[in-house]
Amino acid sequence: MAVTCQLFRVICGRELGQIWAPAILCQTCCQFSHSCKAANQPNAKSYPRWHLSRAYGTSAARPTYYLTPPQVNSILKANEYSFKVPEFDGKNLSSVMGFDSNQLPANAPIEDRRSAATCLQTRGMLYGVFDGHAGCACAQALSERLFYYIAVSLLPHETRVELENAVESGRPLQPILQWHKHPNDYFSREASRLYFSSLRTYWQELLDLSTAGEQPDVAEALVNAFKRLDNDISLEAQVGDPNAFLHYWVLRVAFSGATACVAHVDGNDLHIANTGDGRAVLGVQESDGSFSALTLSNDHNAQNEAEVRRVRAEHPRAEAKTVVKQDRLLGLLMPFRAFGDVKFKWSIELQRRVLESGPDQLHENEHAKFIPPNYHTPPYLTAEPEIIRHRLRPQDRFLVLGSDGLWETLHRQEVVRIVGEYLTGVHQQEPITVGGYKVTLGQMQGLLQERKARISSTFEDQNAATHLIRHAVGSNEFGTVDHERLSKMLSLPEELARMYRDDITVIIVQFNPHVIGAQQK
Repeated sequence: MAVTCQLFRVICGRELGQIWAPAILCQTCCQFSHSCKAANQPNAKSYPRWHLSRAYGTSAARPTYYLTPPQVNSILKANEYSFKVPEFDGKNLSSVMGFDSNQLPANAPIEDRRSAATCLQTRGMLYGVFDGHAGCACAQALSERLFYYIAVSLLPHETRVELENAVESGRPLQPILQWHKHPNDYFSREASRLYFSSLRTYWQELLDLSTAGEQPDVAEALVNAFKRLDNDISLEAQVGDPNAFLHYWVLRVAFSGATACVAHVDGNDLHIANTGDGRAVLGVQESDGSFSALTLSNDHNAQNEAEVRRVRAEHPRAEAKTVVKQDRLLGLLMPFRAFGDVKFKWSIELQRRVLESGPDQLHENEHAKFIPPNYHTPPYLTAEPEIIRHRLRPQDRFLVLGSDGLWETLHRQEVVRIVGEYLTGVHQQEPITVGGYKVTLGQMQGLLQERKARISSTFEDQNAATHLIRHAVGSNEFGTVDHERLSKMLSLPEELARMYRDDITVIIVQFNPHVIGAQQK
């Protein structure tokens, strides 16, 4: 993402000599203990806009910059990644044909993360989108760790025994995941030993609870993995570490937060595990060739009445008016489920004790020292996911996993239409609507020409996620990509970009209807 940061800074008229050190450090700020703005200040997800009184430097003389199409493409494609499932004897035997993913930052550094991996000791593939708030640390930890917890939860008893025996005897471990990563998808070497120790403790406990021949239930395994990782994040922060860097890191992970939307695909079985306000939407091809959207997750926020009832039911009636206030948890947090965020889980006494014994850098973090108002009966927040199982059908053509930055800009039906038309190359031409605008014949002709140009340039992008993000950022009121609008949105300085949109992370999984149909029979 250094390419993106560089372009942003050049566009904003800053000196070239100021680019590289801050850009690279910011990209990996989750790994180095320097004072990062995003790590020490909450974003709009963690606090209301009125709480974000930032002192922006403004200049009346700032010029307007327009990006050329190659510059726009350079920004949009900087983080794209594609993977095609390998064929055997000329045939793809998997229900998954492949996937495309991409990210577009608004925060500096980006607080979203993504992961994709193939399960090697069991069957299936895992995909995840993680949306961080109050910094990127928690989302970074989830992107590295959660799939290992899920994979271990899915292992049969005998394989866990083999894992433990290999560690005991010092033999190399058989890999349990094959990662599919973009070069910018960072893994922390500094914390790997700590992470492995916590993971091993988890599989040892699973060994004690399971018996030979027992096959784990996928839904139960997903719930257990989510809850256990969140518990380990909390415990690691309480215990600390003799290594000063690791001690500061585990505290940053715990005091920041992240939502998670994860898909597990095994044959025709699709499981979605969602914690927070990420979203999973299935693109279903109808008999006439059009696409409809089937949502496979529920947002855990104030717009979900069942979730509001759940939160209120977990606390005394005296807190009914304060536990959800201004559509936020305790008036502060938008998602009602999340990893980390120990400020909404620990007692006040525990928070103060951990902060007092923590490193000096944490004492300078105003977010960490802040106690939420009306904080009487913690925990107020959980990482327990909601599981939705779906049996794949031949008409289920693709799955879109997206952070809320995508769904805030595009309706789910528009998302599946854009992706469906991109993947099939077939455009469903509907009458142009102008939404009450008064248009002349000349303007209508212009709209028709735009539509024609849009169709002819559909395959400008080689990645479906990039194509979708291009529409999410650059679509005008008529639903077509406006290059001028796209250029303006991508040339916003980083201190202003977050005011117009959120980080956007997208994973698009394309299914194989022939394999799904054969397995169905």
